[in-house]
Amino acid sequence: MTDLDIRCATLSDTDAVLRFWREAAEGTSITDDHDGLARLISRDPEALLLAEREGRIAGTVIAGFDGWRCSAYRLAVSPDCRRQGIATALMDAAEQRFLALGGRRIDAMVLESNGQAHHTWGAAGYHREDHWRRWVKSL
Repeated sequence: MTDLDIRCATLSDTDAVLRFWREAAEGTSITDDHDGLARLISRDPEALLLAEREGRIAGTVIAGFDGWRCSAYRLAVSPDCRRQGIATALMDAAEQRFLALGGRRIDAMVLESNGQAHHTWGAAGYHREDHWRRWVKSL
């Protein structure tokens, strides 16, 4: 896939990423706003990976590492670019980042209702752990 460029997002990408997620990502979060995304990029400038094709965002993934656990969020591919290896390329880049940081296991946040995503993650070698449940509290 030589026409795909994977790079780290910058603050100047914030608005474009938020627009992209409204089109391509399933679900929303309270952090899906300019301040939340700017905070992520400022705190960890290598965490948000963008796949671009011809200068247009084709996919994203957040590859966060807190020193203890690797976490993948917001793996999203533009509807008109799906099934072209973009998610695989993004996760390969995320996994390389995690390995370089000393990561040992990746946790992926995947919506229960997103069956297409389940297939994508499974095909990439991930498996569901049914004995865990996510507990959240908004601040």
